[in-house]
Amino acid sequence: MKFAFKFEILKSLLKLYFERLAFERNPEKHQKKMWNKFQKNVLSASPLYKSYSHLPLDKFFIQEKKEFMKNFNLINTKSIDINEAMNVAKSAEESRDFSPTLNGITIGFSTGTSGNKGLFMVSNKERAMWVAIIIQRIIGWKFKKRKVAFFLRANSNLYSAVQSKFIAFNFFDLLDPIDQHLKRINKLKPNIIVGQPSLLMLLAKAQSEKLINLQPNQIISVAEVLSPRDQNFIENVFKIKVQQVYQCSEGMFAQTCKKGNFHLNEDGLIVEKKWIDEIRFVPIITDLRRSTQPIVRYKMNDILHATKCTCGSKMQALSAIEGRTDDVLEFDGDKLIFPDFIRRAITGAHESIDNYQVIRISNQKINMFISPEIYWNQAAKALEDVLKVQGIKDINITKIKHKHHEKGTKFRRIHAQYK
Repeated sequence: MKFAFKFEILKSLLKLYFERLAFERNPEKHQKKMWNKFQKNVLSASPLYKSYSHLPLDKFFIQEKKEFMKNFNLINTKSIDINEAMNVAKSAEESRDFSPTLNGITIGFSTGTSGNKGLFMVSNKERAMWVAIIIQRIIGWKFKKRKVAFFLRANSNLYSAVQSKFIAFNFFDLLDPIDQHLKRINKLKPNIIVGQPSLLMLLAKAQSEKLINLQPNQIISVAEVLSPRDQNFIENVFKIKVQQVYQCSEGMFAQTCKKGNFHLNEDGLIVEKKWIDEIRFVPIITDLRRSTQPIVRYKMNDILHATKCTCGSKMQALSAIEGRTDDVLEFDGDKLIFPDFIRRAITGAHESIDNYQVIRISNQKINMFISPEIYWNQAAKALEDVLKVQGIKDINITKIKHKHHEKGTKFRRIHAQYK
């Protein structure tokens, strides 16, 4: 790691420290100050936002992923063309060499859970800030060499920026065979393991079957929804608490505190809430730390559960990230079955159910995978009961033998494929 980049990380750590203090003292005043600075220094350099840069936030339009990608050229402040960026990201995906940049800007694909390709771009300064957030809020700082096993669909200069004298970053490509991963990680003996829940479950099962022998100090769950049942299994096997991070290509949004709740990083984010009910909301994000590819009123499709936390932070606490709005099952236009109800019904049908997937494929048909298969009938009955409570009848629940999961992508346990 070059000295200049190390110095940038140090500056970012100090900045984070004081920004957090300022937020905790007066959240509204701090966000207003950062928003004014963001308007002046960032939005005035964006062709799309330039004419809006003097207006209050609520006068800006809301965008989702489709509109955000359509406006790629107009949003970014570095005059980077989407076709050039796509070519760099595509080349990296095909070669599995994720080090090349475009005009000094790191570029990568984000497929998300929907499979729709998105592009993210970050400068060296933004990379340093990301590393600082990782150090300050997730892995902590120690004057001791630590080995990190990072399981990802694709590597990036953003992630490898963590590499230093004290942190040995090891990228595990999710496209590689699991047997290869088990041999490598058993030899590595990492202090920190980062991966999506479906991968962490494979490691926990391998550990319980004595195929590997790991003693990590930290396990960090990313990308997918971590169910309470999977979390308990992983924690019981490795004898440590699982930390969770809420991050996507749009930014680092939240991480769990010592009490086990997520906290939105509102010292650098403005999070508007589109309420679904008294607990659930969909976040609309404005990231006050992103300058290359400004994120302004970006509507996520995640369902978050608001809660109160006793850890002392004034940052919005979340008890859970339930899933995607895309995975809410809708019947007759006004009857909604949230993923959490389905998840609880199936895992509660029998304590031995260790894997499942529910896919709605047509108006009246749901495909369901259950493992072990002998408990399929109990799970089907539990799902039927959830539907009946809402007055939903005559749904054909069909048994499928295998999960639908494309290697290297996020696993969706509950998928409203049909809308």
